[in-house]
Amino acid sequence: MFTKRFDEAQPYEAPNHRGCFGLRLQGFEEGGPKNQWVGLSQFLPGGGAGPDSTPFEKVYVVLEGEMTIIVDGRETVLKALDSCTVWPGEVREIVNRSNHTCKMLVVIPYPAGAVQ
Repeated sequence: MFTKRFDEAQPYEAPNHRGCFGLRLQGFEEGGPKNQWVGLSQFLPGGGAGPDSTPFEKVYVVLEGEMTIIVDGRETVLKALDSCTVWPGEVREIVNRSNHTCKMLVVIPYPAGAVQ
């Protein structure tokens, strides 16, 4: 088992994100997970990401607040404990349209060639 305390989480900047503060909860450390990493993204009102895509799938889990996910012109609002998978190559945009901070877990596989 590998344990990491919240106080040990390091901030990271995600490309093409705005109004967002990210913390890496698990991943990219000695003894940590071998297949994926887990981040906590905290989006201010009006914050979001994209539109863009990645060559790997991602899983979003909303912990608090709500997040609008836009894929192919369709909008889906995720609320607390709702989740979704964004497929490889799928263009998505996410926007916090509420007046509350949205806290969201993000689970992403390591990029090809990353050192684990």
